[in-house]
Amino acid sequence: MRAHRHRRLHRGRTAVATAGLLAAALVVTACGIGERPESGSATGKPTVVASTSVWGSVARAVGGDSIDVEAIIDNAEADPHSYESTPRDAVKVDNADLVVFNGGGFDPFIRQILSAGGGDQPVVEAFRIAGEHERHPGEPPSGGDHHHPDHGHHSAGNEHVWYDLPTVGDVADRIADELTRLQPDKRHVFLQAAAEFNTELRHLEERLARIAANHRGEKVIATAPVADLLIERAGLNDITPRPFVQAVESGNAPAAASIARLQDLVDARQPSVVIHNPQTASPLTEWLRTRAQRNGIPVITMTGMLPANRTYSEWMRAQISDLETALDSNPRGGSRRRADTDRTTDPP
Repeated sequence: MRAHRHRRLHRGRTAVATAGLLAAALVVTACGIGERPESGSATGKPTVVASTSVWGSVARAVGGDSIDVEAIIDNAEADPHSYESTPRDAVKVDNADLVVFNGGGFDPFIRQILSAGGGDQPVVEAFRIAGEHERHPGEPPSGGDHHHPDHGHHSAGNEHVWYDLPTVGDVADRIADELTRLQPDKRHVFLQAAAEFNTELRHLEERLARIAANHRGEKVIATAPVADLLIERAGLNDITPRPFVQAVESGNAPAAASIARLQDLVDARQPSVVIHNPQTASPLTEWLRTRAQRNGIPVITMTGMLPANRTYSEWMRAQISDLETALDSNPRGGSRRRADTDRTTDPP
């Protein structure tokens, strides 16, 4: 499994974020002289606060109308890595009955708020749940039910765990357990909803298995290393040059050599599909998308954030369907007839 990281917070942004957290801590303290304010929403339902709309959608699939869900980031264009939390965000997290977030460095503002607020509300951290699958025998579980700000992370893992369907199913089960503790009389409702959600995920896994059976080893290129876990489970071979990936992750301009290598791969029709993330588009990724299309290589979209008006299951189903359709409708990239590439432009 390839371990990927997106760009980290710049020092200037970190300073601003720290100042924001100090202000947030003052707001929280003012609410209750350092004590956690009364939890629950105005509706009387438990409130689940999620770092992003992705995990908010998973929580909503389990809790349904029995809970209120608030996502701190619900803008598909936002970057959780560099998001600067506000005092209002801190109050939401501190008032939450349950906090669901990604972890692994993807949404660090949540852990910062938890550390500053000192709340004792239960948390579900997806990255730590994913790490539990990789524990050695006899090693204690890494994903506790409550906030432990100094606990170590599985830093070697891929942070984009919402693209790993089994992990998402485990997160749904953990959410159901936590909601049951909050509302024991609705245990059956939560467990049934989690089971139905997991059934949807298993159907998606079956489609990935079908892709693997029909297209195992076929090559893909991705403009951003977001869907690696899904690509791997589909049995595909990501041939995006590693230096290019590292540059994208760090927010730097890729070296000329890695761009040239990428161009050679596309012009040689090596990838069967190019996977484009429009949420992180740049002149370079737009050039790559255009060049692939002019070479007759299908380009599909896979995003890092949940699009508006989509549930998690709908989002994943559409992306997997697009991937399967693109692969089924095209021969393997290396055997594709070469076309005229004189029209393509040089990279920016």
